[in-house]
Amino acid sequence: MHGRPRKAPKPEDEAASSAKAQKLRALQTQFFTFHHNKIYTKEAVELSAKLLEINPESYTAWNYRKLAVEHYLNLPDCNPDSIKSVLDDELRVVENALRQNFKSYGAWHHRKWVLSKGHSSIDNELRLLDKFQKADSRNFHAWNYRRYVAESMKRSEQDELKYAEDMIYTNFSNYSAWHNRSVLLSALFEKKAGGFLLKEKVLPEEYEFIHQAIFTDPDDQSGWFYHLWLLDQTVTTDSPLLASSWPGHGSDVLLVGDRCYNGSAFSPFSALHSDSGSFPIVLYFNQPVGGVNSSTVTVECGFNKNEDLFWKPLSASNSQTARVWVAHLKVPSSDLHSTVEVSVGHSKGIISTRGFVYSHPSMFSFKVHVQPMERDSSQVSVAENISLREENFKVYGTQSEESIIDSFDQLIIKNGHETTASNWRFEALAKEIECFRELLSLVDCKIGKLTLARLLKAYDAMSYPFANKLVHSEEVLELYSDLMKLDPTHYQFYKDEHSIVLLQKVTSSKESLLQHCFQYKVSASSAICDPICLRLNNLSLSRMGAFEKLLWVQMLDLSHNELQSIEVGSELNRDETVTSDVALINNWEAFFIFKDFNLNQLDIVGNTIADEKFKSVLVKIMPKLKQLDGKLLD
Repeated sequence: MHGRPRKAPKPEDEAASSAKAQKLRALQTQFFTFHHNKIYTKEAVELSAKLLEINPESYTAWNYRKLAVEHYLNLPDCNPDSIKSVLDDELRVVENALRQNFKSYGAWHHRKWVLSKGHSSIDNELRLLDKFQKADSRNFHAWNYRRYVAESMKRSEQDELKYAEDMIYTNFSNYSAWHNRSVLLSALFEKKAGGFLLKEKVLPEEYEFIHQAIFTDPDDQSGWFYHLWLLDQTVTTDSPLLASSWPGHGSDVLLVGDRCYNGSAFSPFSALHSDSGSFPIVLYFNQPVGGVNSSTVTVECGFNKNEDLFWKPLSASNSQTARVWVAHLKVPSSDLHSTVEVSVGHSKGIISTRGFVYSHPSMFSFKVHVQPMERDSSQVSVAENISLREENFKVYGTQSEESIIDSFDQLIIKNGHETTASNWRFEALAKEIECFRELLSLVDCKIGKLTLARLLKAYDAMSYPFANKLVHSEEVLELYSDLMKLDPTHYQFYKDEHSIVLLQKVTSSKESLLQHCFQYKVSASSAICDPICLRLNNLSLSRMGAFEKLLWVQMLDLSHNELQSIEVGSELNRDETVTSDVALINNWEAFFIFKDFNLNQLDIVGNTIADEKFKSVLVKIMPKLKQLDGKLLD
């Protein structure tokens, strides 16, 4: 059993074990002879039963018995009575094996296989399970088999839900029973069964139920896992939504050969250089979706055909689903002033991984201005060396603050469909937050602090962008700071979560973002405006996130943090470009973060991740990068 120390064997136990091993070897030798020669006599089959009674984990023996059963069932004189006799013998062998090892995968699988033949009565299975579950009520093999039996018997989810509830009341620490309850409720929600049509009717009762377990023994983890499942059910909407885009609705994108002109009216959030003749359009959904293509997303402009756009998911698998989808819009090299209109979901086909159709069509538009950069021979032909020292920067001017704020707001698509996060979800989260604040006032519970942090983050995620700020970010940061002290074993996990929340806080509101926007004081070239640098240095960041909100950045200072990796979620895909290069394979997260950025200057000095190999990767994946850690690149 879990958590019980292993005892040193006694001499008599060692002798018994040696005798058992000797007997097992003898049986195996004889068994393999029968198996290899396809001998299915009564003596051979009985020997396999003896072998399985000693070693229920012998998959070869279970497979042999399947072949023996098929052999008997295909005999010319086989009749219904003999079929039942053969299969009943198999059930007895399985039961004997389970008495030796209740957690034998092979035994449980073989029992399912026998029942699938359709000649055995299933009525006895629940009685057998009750007997085994009394011996070990948390055994997940038995619970998995129970779900199979209940489905075969057409037993209702409501009846099984009542059984799971009874088992939980017998022992609040029964993780398997809690898990089975979540599986059953998920099925009832999906079927929209009577009494389970609306989550807002069921989930509040489930929260009350789980509180009994958590407040009885806060240190037991079983109930906390179920609470995490309830939280996911509360915050996850069925229909996927478009959460944000880049460029944002109503924004102006200025593309030039190098940088924006001095005195340009464009915000640095939307002015970028483009030597490649294209720039990305990014769609960010609230959950992974598939089916994003030129049919479901139409891009209308005067210089590019919609059917020429290829939408690519940033996905970790070949499932072709992701939260983030990117297409590159090619632009001409000549002067251009054009409006781009993007329609998402007006034609059906975008579907979430949970099978829900994108049913809230959205549209956003932005303007593109292309201004070729003309230089004479007197102008500098190489990148300007801009040193990221404190004395070289000033806080971004308040006179331009309004235009920056407007551009930042446009990074978020605001439409009426996003308010489908109905009031009951906010009320449920608010009640849970109050509940766990009360619990933590009584006991100092690590998992309670972690759960409260998750609740606060979920509440802010549903509120944003309507509130346009993360209301509880300070409290969440304090909770993760406490957890780093209370639970040093998982320090790095809490540190990474703290870093991601901190970065989300910085990028979530106008005021916090502007505190990190700095303007270069003196520019040697009169052809370019004073560059704007987003300075996220000295923040003790150990992990990067919220990258979809940093697409406007061209100068980024990440120096003197504690970066060890780049956080992009589980959706990223190692495509053919990455897999052809060992260095890129080892830094595939960075590949997908930075490859579509418009950075021309980056500073990562003073971070764990900033070794020479990683820097070489950055140079490979960012051809627009002209300066790295204060050094001009060739």
